Formats: sequence, C-alpha cells, structure tokens
Amino acid sequence: MVRLGDVTSTVRSKNAGPDCITFDIIFKDADVYERVKASGALTPERICQLYGIHPERLVHFTAFDPAQAFKFTIRRVRPSGSPGETDVMGSQMYAPLLDLELPATVLPQSTPAA
Repeated sequence: MVRLGDVTSTVRSKNAGPDCITFDIIFKDADVYERVKASGALTPERICQLYGIHPERLVHFTAFDPAQAFKFTIRRVRPSGSPGETDVMGSQMYAPLLDLELPATVLPQSTPAA
C-alpha cells in the first residue's frame, strides 16, 4: 500500500461558500494519476466512508484530467461560522486524505537493473 499524501503534490480543502467545503487532490505524476483513476481506489463511496458522511452530503466528485486532479465538494452540517463550527474556512478538512491507502500498483513499476 501507498499513502495518498506520498504520491500527490497538493491535497487541500477550502471554504466553498457558507454551506460547502471543496477539496483538491493534485498528483505529481501523470502516470500515477492515471493509475489511481483506473484503480477505482478514489471514489465517491470511499470519500463518504473516510469522512463518515451520507452520500447526499457529497455534492460533487470528479476526476479533472487537465490538472491531474480529483476534486470533490461536501455540504457542511451547518453554515460556516455557526456556533460549534470546527473549521470556519474549511482549510483543515483535508488531513484524513493524506493517510488514505492506495494499492501499491498505482506506482510505476521500476525496471530491474541490467
């Protein structure tokens, strides 16, 4: 297994208006991005499981090829800035993604030395 944080250049989250938080997972390497996409290891279902949310809170999930990135948006439980809100700007919500395990097959196979 390999950690998502080890194969990406950027993993971030940010406020997307008062009701949503958006996430970007941007890959260092086009080949690794394509392998992750083909593996089915990063899916809406897995995101919901990781964040412990019901699927109706995931309002957007897409692979965005021009940026070698996955992007998704989740609906907040209550509006940003409400009493009890834990991350008003949504900028710390990405952390669980860093340790998300992916199959080792997403890494390019090294060629044996001759």
